Amino acid sequence: MSADPSRHLQTRGPVLVTGGAGFIGSHLCRKLAGEGWEIHATSRHPQSNDGSSITWWQADLADASETSRIFRILKPSVVYHLAGSVGAGPGTELVLPTYHSLLTSAVNLLIAAQETGCGRIILAGSFTEPLPGAINPTPGSPYAAAKWASTGYGRMFHALYGAPVVNLRPFMTYGPAQNPAKLIPTVIASLLQGERPKLSSGQISADWVYISDIVDAFAAAASVPALEGATLDLGTGRLMSVRTVIEELMPIVGNGIEPIFGALPDRPAENEIAADTGPAADRLGWRATTPLAEGLSKTVEWYRSALR
Repeated sequence: MSADPSRHLQTRGPVLVTGGAGFIGSHLCRKLAGEGWEIHATSRHPQSNDGSSITWWQADLADASETSRIFRILKPSVVYHLAGSVGAGPGTELVLPTYHSLLTSAVNLLIAAQETGCGRIILAGSFTEPLPGAINPTPGSPYAAAKWASTGYGRMFHALYGAPVVNLRPFMTYGPAQNPAKLIPTVIASLLQGERPKLSSGQISADWVYISDIVDAFAAAASVPALEGATLDLGTGRLMSVRTVIEELMPIVGNGIEPIFGALPDRPAENEIAADTGPAADRLGWRATTPLAEGLSKTVEWYRSALR
């Protein structure tokens, strides 16, 4: 059950997507542009405006003055905050990059959006955040800590200042054009190149959700009424182990190459949790609808073409 955002649109005024060159951001920009929104996007690296339906702004949102400047000029009706470091490992070298690129940028954005009267502020959380209701909850990585704090600031801005914040929490998203260092792209690339991918034990489970489903939810969140203050999980509600997903992937690639499970250590403190799908269905009118086999097939075909 995917929501139809066009039912709810009140305006197609400027939309700002931070991190528009990233995995979710790039797919989201294309979808919103196709629905008639005026799309602006930020990137820390130069992007071309030639022949594009997206207007690009080169900016580091950890810079408060730069963030404020963009909002004062653009005055977006909706902002999606997807920018930031994506490294989810436990290393101390990730503490400062995630702190600045995720948390500092989120606070700067919340302030700028509130000051310029933005109509809807959509923050991207993470399933890696500590579980609600846990006793003495402790993040499992600098990335999880920064995402958790960003979500907290979003809730605070809504509760104290009436900011129209919506927190969306994508679960294990996969699909075409994902960062090549991520699990599924890495395995696909290895298999297509005739190499045996080296993996962990594969016993860790996650809630796997296809990118087009995630983008449908984010697009709907721009305009579904009375959504402010919500924190919504975006997933299938089902856990599946890494090994099971890879075993589903192998016959789709179809070259008979077997991965090497156990060659790498398992990452500690992983959140093995399925999405609570009820709130997104009730408040957003959304459910993930793409079966794993279909999503993996589309992903393999994209990488097969990209690697030619």
